[in-house]
Amino acid sequence: MSTNGGHNSAPLLRVENLTKRYGSEAAIDRVAFSVIAGEILGVIGPNGAGKTTLLEAVAGLLPLDSGEIFWRGEPLGLSRRRDVMFYLPDAVRPYADQSTLQVLSFVASVFRRSDSEVRETVAALRLQPALRKRVHALSKGYARRLMLALGLLARHPLLLMDEPFDGFDLRQTRDIIGVLRNHAGRGRNLILSIHQLADAERVCDRFILLSAGRVRGIGGLAELRAETGLPAGSLEDIFLAVT
Repeated sequence: MSTNGGHNSAPLLRVENLTKRYGSEAAIDRVAFSVIAGEILGVIGPNGAGKTTLLEAVAGLLPLDSGEIFWRGEPLGLSRRRDVMFYLPDAVRPYADQSTLQVLSFVASVFRRSDSEVRETVAALRLQPALRKRVHALSKGYARRLMLALGLLARHPLLLMDEPFDGFDLRQTRDIIGVLRNHAGRGRNLILSIHQLADAERVCDRFILLSAGRVRGIGGLAELRAETGLPAGSLEDIFLAVT
């Protein structure tokens, strides 16, 4: 886990009162949080909690009913968000008729990544067996590895990932957690939407507990344990206590 001081540091990204409504129903309701430099922040909640809506709203893919986003203390408009954040949606297969290697090579050229950086990313995510396969023919796990590779090759300081461990077994998830923590240690900032609480507890420095579109708690595990009076509580225990 990060030892950068967490919430005592100045925020890199600050989100204030984000609200998105569909008719009379609020998919996200006055959500506010911050991202500290060098941390992995988890957006935690069951399916239907509003996690994907929140990521899409932050990334600028959804029009908001209200709310503001700041980057290093300055307002972050839609035109600038594509410069500072890269969003990896769930269950998307880009360039489906191209091979995995062709997609990686194209993205590497866009972001001016070297061949050695591509090889490092392929090795870290164990993508070698899929390099010659077309994207549409990849298994769910390899398709997810490809999406992760695209995010890691991007140069944006902030990565937003929707369900990054979907399609992985326990051992594979542990390996991917190691890759993400390594990149966070090298200065990348990550917001991960995760519904598996045990995975979230292992990879994230802090958590946004989201239920029915509203924030029910924010903080590191120790903070949330103190706030809920559960000194040995798991993230699942804490989530159940506040929702």
